[in-house]
Amino acid sequence: MTVLEQPGAYRPTPPPGWQPRVDAAPLLPDAEPYRLLGTAAAADISPDLLIRLHRELVRGRRYNTQATALTRQGRLAVYPSSTGQEACQVAAGLVLEDRDWLFPSYRDTLAAVVRGLDPVDALTLLRGDWHSGYDPHAHRVAPLCTPLATQLPHAVGLAHAARLKGDDVVALALVGDGGTSEGDFHEALNFAAVWQAPVVFLVQNNGFAISVPLAKQTAAPSLAHKAVGYGMPGRLVDGNDAAAVHEVLAEAVRRARGGGGPTLVEAVTYRMEAHTNADDATRYRPDSEVEAWRAHDPIALLEEAMRDRHLLDDEGARAARESAERLAADLRTRMHQDPVLDPMALFEHVYADRTSQLREQAAQLRAELDAEAADAGKGE
Repeated sequence: MTVLEQPGAYRPTPPPGWQPRVDAAPLLPDAEPYRLLGTAAAADISPDLLIRLHRELVRGRRYNTQATALTRQGRLAVYPSSTGQEACQVAAGLVLEDRDWLFPSYRDTLAAVVRGLDPVDALTLLRGDWHSGYDPHAHRVAPLCTPLATQLPHAVGLAHAARLKGDDVVALALVGDGGTSEGDFHEALNFAAVWQAPVVFLVQNNGFAISVPLAKQTAAPSLAHKAVGYGMPGRLVDGNDAAAVHEVLAEAVRRARGGGGPTLVEAVTYRMEAHTNADDATRYRPDSEVEAWRAHDPIALLEEAMRDRHLLDDEGARAARESAERLAADLRTRMHQDPVLDPMALFEHVYADRTSQLREQAAQLRAELDAEAADAGKGE
């Protein structure tokens, strides 16, 4: 028996460094996802915002169905649909200022399009033409990211650098529930909170990491509860309520821009389609579950609220659908045009100054291309 184990032994009070650094209570999320549509507070939502959200939701749904069709036609190698998650995508695309940055994952092409990226450019990676089909700096949209959660530390780094430079910039990083099981998620949130970086993390909890349900990934009460472990607020929101997602994200962006540090937002939504066109979702979830979520469709929820406030009629709904059809037709036409690719472009945008290895490889490829062209000329 040690001295401290003896009855009545002196046990000193831990020094201040052992005490809680912050009060945990304000960081905890609500017990239920935050909602606006269908509540009394919905009457205070800006009509202009509701109209904009509705237009983008309808266009986003059509964008998803058209991109999915393009995979069946061989024009896309793969497409991870965000059908059912459009409220999260649209809110993320609209909530930022022009100077801010969006850090998407591979399922977030719609968010990039809503932010202003050309739909064809947004799909270039999934077509297999380029690693990134657009200039990230010109659009303030980081390259679409296929590895899970690796974009999160990048978002923190950019936000922290902007703060050090005195730039009024906020980064919004998107990730799925599966990405929260990655080490990059932990590292990003830890650094963001320690540095008080102006970054917002939006977790789109769509129920499955491919075929793995959330219950097999974490035992936490919610993903938003993970925020308290890093020292930042956690917000839980209905991810199919476009107005609620926009409000929660807007509040988090304002907080970050004002020096309040990062926020973790969990949007509870559902992936209506398969993980990608290569996935068979019927193997791991029943049709009854999908149908239950279909009744909580983000477009239907918003349209009901808008009709109650006389902000949407049949003519307005038809105009939104016609706008969506024009987007789909333009996307379909341009994606059916075979791209003209230069193999030498493989060496562009890798390093500002090419390494000796890249110079050697580029010279080798140029020699091979010249030889092929010479042989083709002889055949003519």
